Amino acid sequence: MNWAQTRAPYASRPEESRGRLHPEPEHEMRSPFQRDRDRIIHSTAFRRLKHKTQVFVYHEGDHYRTRLTHSLEVAQIARSIGRALGLDEDLAEALALAHDLGHTPFGHAGEEALNTEMADYGGFSHNDQTLRILTKLERGYAEFDGLNLTWESLEGTVKHNGPLAPPLSRSIAEYNERHDLRLDSYAGPEAQVASLADDIAYNNHDIDDGLRAGLFAIADLADVPLVGPVFHDVAQRYPGLDEARLIHESIRRMIDRMVRDMVAETRARLHDDHCKSADDVRALGRPVAAFSAAMQDNDRALKRFLHERMYRHYRVNRMSHKARRVVRELFQLFLAEPECLPSEWRVAASGGPGERARTVADYLAGMTDRFALDEHRRLFDTYAAV
Repeated sequence: MNWAQTRAPYASRPEESRGRLHPEPEHEMRSPFQRDRDRIIHSTAFRRLKHKTQVFVYHEGDHYRTRLTHSLEVAQIARSIGRALGLDEDLAEALALAHDLGHTPFGHAGEEALNTEMADYGGFSHNDQTLRILTKLERGYAEFDGLNLTWESLEGTVKHNGPLAPPLSRSIAEYNERHDLRLDSYAGPEAQVASLADDIAYNNHDIDDGLRAGLFAIADLADVPLVGPVFHDVAQRYPGLDEARLIHESIRRMIDRMVRDMVAETRARLHDDHCKSADDVRALGRPVAAFSAAMQDNDRALKRFLHERMYRHYRVNRMSHKARRVVRELFQLFLAEPECLPSEWRVAASGGPGERARTVADYLAGMTDRFALDEHRRLFDTYAAV
């Protein structure tokens, strides 16, 4: 089938995909990138994002972002930007939906704890774990492990933050030997767009969640570039507007401004660099998707504010401390006593110390916040039912 649409010459083209590690016949109704997107949505790892922390653990409230709602918001922004730039929207969406699959329970606190425990066994990163999920740990298909995504989806997932230089993690190095992802170049344009869509989504929605949680007030945002002026403009335009509507109206305007800035800057770079294909984008040696210099300054200022007033807030710190302890104690127990693992994981952990540690890390990383807390209670509370 001809998948041509109103696409720019520098867009990734599904009909020219470098294919899958395990060859499969093409589908008559869906492009290869559509199929990638659908496989991600139907994966077990994607469903688990519903109960994985963005900033607040699930029991702290029903209205805060989770990894799942965050991923959906990133996908919406990435698809909108992709359409404005004439990129392949399905690939941009697939990359956005997949980017957080490898996250541990309890967000970055869980990842930090697991990385510390895995220090003698190659460490742990959610980017590496995402590739393991996509190529190995998902086991729903009869003919292969993983989801057997296209080269473009895997390349974009692994390199969404830029080229990878040695030393590579063992998982990425081993997969790359079988399916060369050209790790020393930048990713294609859709992956670069999805990466910045992630920044736009979490910055703005962390403001929303931080205000909702009472970690800071609207007045505290007054001196934050972009944010303060937008809130002021909305309040001036709608006098007496209740706070919830004021926040929503301001957030949507900030997202719009950041998206418009990114589209304009990226379009200008694509023009100036005379990009005629997705491979031209990869070969530039610098990102093509970017904010303007002024918006980059705004973005950095916002990140500084959130770091100080939200991510380091004592309430967040207390939960992060608990989270690190839960992950640490579960890892140490399973590593020392693999017979406590469920049957299928116990079999996988039957090798040497390194293989056992990686299996325990896979098991822990796949947990939701709720399951990790329940598992910790079952194993460490003498009176809890097992």
